[in-house]
Amino acid sequence: MPALLRPALTALGVACLLSGASLASSGTAFAQAKQPPASSQAAPAPTQQQAPPLKQIALTDKQIDGVLAAQKDMDAITAKLPENAAPDQKVVAQLEDVAKKYGFAGYDDYNNVVDNISLVIGGFDPATKKYVGTEAVIKSQIAQVQADKKMPAKDKKEALDELNEALKTPAPAVENKANIDLVSKYYDKLIAALGDDEN
Repeated sequence: MPALLRPALTALGVACLLSGASLASSGTAFAQAKQPPASSQAAPAPTQQQAPPLKQIALTDKQIDGVLAAQKDMDAITAKLPENAAPDQKVVAQLEDVAKKYGFAGYDDYNNVVDNISLVIGGFDPATKKYVGTEAVIKSQIAQVQADKKMPAKDKKEALDELNEALKTPAPAVENKANIDLVSKYYDKLIAALGDDEN
């Protein structure tokens, strides 16, 4: 996944991504690993600065439809970028154009919507597709990693370390509770569109 403009949303996204990759390699694939942490659109900024706090918004059907529609075009642009590439003005302009084409004020607006979607998806139990909160999801993943007899000890330790770290630095609470119902309505489409490059 190419690096472009900003750091991942939360430690949860990193933990889910890393644990999902480890679990997938052991044959236990998680839909949660497919969640769209901010890194599925644009990965870390060229510097290792702290990400600005998430500006939580009330999501709309129109915004989610826009993200779903824009994803193919966004992926086409970002897929060509080398890992950890510095932002290029030509690429930034292309991303801005795609965001505007699908009804966003710009790429920052698009990213904020994706980050708000990611925040909510991070609290969904991938097995039941019900919102249980990020802490419950992480604890469930810890239990599944601990129970996995096929995972190499080194991978298990790394996954558990990441998940335990995510428990110490929880994602912010979802301020707009209506976002949970809205994301639930589009859950399968969002996982399919935003999560394809996570595995």
